[in-house]
Amino acid sequence: METFILFGPLVGALIAGFGWRLIGEKAAQYLTTAILFWACLLSWIVFLGLDASQVKQIHVLDFIQSGHLDTAWSIRVDRLTAIMLIVVTSVSALVHLYSIGYMAHDEHWTEDENYKARFFAYLSFFTFTMLMLVTADNLLQMFFGWEGVGVASYLLIGFYYKKPSANAAAIKAFVVNRVGDFGFLLGIFAIYMLTDSIKFDDIFAAAPALAEMELHFLWRDWNAANLIAFLLFIGAMGKSAQLFLHTWLPDAMEGPTPVSALIHAATMVTAGVFLVSRMSPLIEYAGDTKAFIVFIGASTAFVAATIGLVQNDIKRVIAYSTMSQLGYMFVAAGVGVYSAAMFHLFTHAFFKAMLFLGAGSVIHAMHHEQDMRNYGGLRKKIPYTYWAMMIGTLAITGVGIPLTHIGFAGFLSKDAIIESAWAGTAGGYGFWMLVIAALFTSFYSWRLIFLTFYGEARGNKHTHDHAHESPMVMLIPLGVLSLGAIFAGMIWFGSFFGDHDTVNKFYGVPSHHAESSEGHGEEASHGDDHAKDDAHGDDHAATHDDPSHAAVKAAHHGEAPKGAVFTHPDNHVMDDAHHAPKWVKISPFIAMVIGLVFALWFYIWNPSMPARLAAAQRPLYLFLLNKWYFDEAYDFLFVRPAAAIGRFLWKRGDGDVIDGSLNGVAMGFVPWVTRLAGRAQTGYVFTYALAMVIGIVALITLMTLSGGAH
Repeated sequence: METFILFGPLVGALIAGFGWRLIGEKAAQYLTTAILFWACLLSWIVFLGLDASQVKQIHVLDFIQSGHLDTAWSIRVDRLTAIMLIVVTSVSALVHLYSIGYMAHDEHWTEDENYKARFFAYLSFFTFTMLMLVTADNLLQMFFGWEGVGVASYLLIGFYYKKPSANAAAIKAFVVNRVGDFGFLLGIFAIYMLTDSIKFDDIFAAAPALAEMELHFLWRDWNAANLIAFLLFIGAMGKSAQLFLHTWLPDAMEGPTPVSALIHAATMVTAGVFLVSRMSPLIEYAGDTKAFIVFIGASTAFVAATIGLVQNDIKRVIAYSTMSQLGYMFVAAGVGVYSAAMFHLFTHAFFKAMLFLGAGSVIHAMHHEQDMRNYGGLRKKIPYTYWAMMIGTLAITGVGIPLTHIGFAGFLSKDAIIESAWAGTAGGYGFWMLVIAALFTSFYSWRLIFLTFYGEARGNKHTHDHAHESPMVMLIPLGVLSLGAIFAGMIWFGSFFGDHDTVNKFYGVPSHHAESSEGHGEEASHGDDHAKDDAHGDDHAATHDDPSHAAVKAAHHGEAPKGAVFTHPDNHVMDDAHHAPKWVKISPFIAMVIGLVFALWFYIWNPSMPARLAAAQRPLYLFLLNKWYFDEAYDFLFVRPAAAIGRFLWKRGDGDVIDGSLNGVAMGFVPWVTRLAGRAQTGYVFTYALAMVIGIVALITLMTLSGGAH
């Protein structure tokens, strides 16, 4: 079953890509879509029927084997894998179905061009590489999937290869990701050097020892666990578009809208969050790196939210929203509440995919117009799309009943992260950045709704008059995703962020009842911080009462900790988050309401306000509109110097030195020697005799001076 989930999309991609001439374009679309729906069904069966206490490893094939290095390709099935399987296959299957309608009559291609089979082959190939990444049992397999996702995203972002901007965006995504991947590779090399293995279980077992080792890198010695975790996180920063390596994400909107939903909503960009969660047994021993992850995640959430406030392209607003939400996930992972990070990854997949596909439906209705300033009053023209976008917006802004577990998906998962950020940073930078980002998220999300669906029709009158609802094949995926956006948070809240016993059971972490003797089993409670603190004073009690402590001891004896995620015995952030003050728990809801009120004020009650404010705060408006000038800064710091060096090497190095040398030899020196040799050919015997005599004299002189040594 797991083998089909992994390889089914690859088979579909190969048949659609190379065999579409035999079966036809339509059959290629239907085949790839059918395979994905079957893989999706099997993924849900795996997820719901998983025995989380057992890690299933399915050997596929042997790969590089050299000494202790064994890179056999195996499918690792645990709770983390199962979560990612349903996220990837569910969204991908619905995107395949949606694409049948969206790509039916694409204006970028003429009627006689065959592009559909190629597009569906790329989608399925992307899905396969992502599944390869999440089912990896060692770092090399994960890296193959990591790079495969990069190749597939390059093909999909640049799918409209006739558009220069699409080609530039594809190259930009590829190059920026290579920067992060270099860090990832260095991390893998360091792990192999220190542990003699790249298998996850071996790495996890060695993590406590790594925390006590020093590693010389560049100019000084570093703590090995901190350095390795930092290098791995650099890889995650590139793939998940975190601050400084984020510039490729908004440009990637140049690809078709279904690509935006697949790559930027649920799958590729969440690979970094998955990597950090998967490596939790190592990350937990890297305190400095965890602090850095929190800082980058919180800063990303804030910066992306500020840029989203003023963007006018509907897809770019949602793209910056994705970047911001990824920052939330990294903050949760950075404070050590990996279950909350995976919870938001899980719920975000549903409502963000729905927002992207809803935006695609709006673009489809408006004949590929993407500027929201040319929308307005569309709720009556495309009511199904309107309600889908509304549900997505209610989910992402976090609408729910405060201090309860009733609300849209984003309400529960985002609040879980903000509470964890408060507990993990003692109400510091990470917490406040996320609350402010929640306010901005609410504002720009409602701004999108009000500009698109409310007010007077703006822009081209002909386009508005002919706006129409999307076909059913595009609306069905929106309906299915809306169910996830509404119910996913409430259904799985307990499993991802409930009491410790429930969360531990969900992730396969041994409960204290299993670890302890019968006498201890009744007394201890995972939800009680004080009991834990008392237990830490006594080694014996700690071993029994806290499963994590036992896992650490096991790791010292060469045994990896049990469970899909690992929490250090000193990490009480989830417990502290549950006991957060009421003002902390309702702060995201208050932020959401403030954002909504400002959006209503600016775009419903007083629509002239945005223009007046932009004119009054022109420098700030341009600063945000130009995305904090990151692209310009990188152009000045990296692109222009690289181009200048390239020009110098081309003109001076290649042109003057290399070409000059070759041309000088070929056209200067060689003809000169030839002319000299030509003059020696006089045709007189006495000239040749003289040359022979001179040669003999020179030879005798040389032998005399060297003493006959030669």
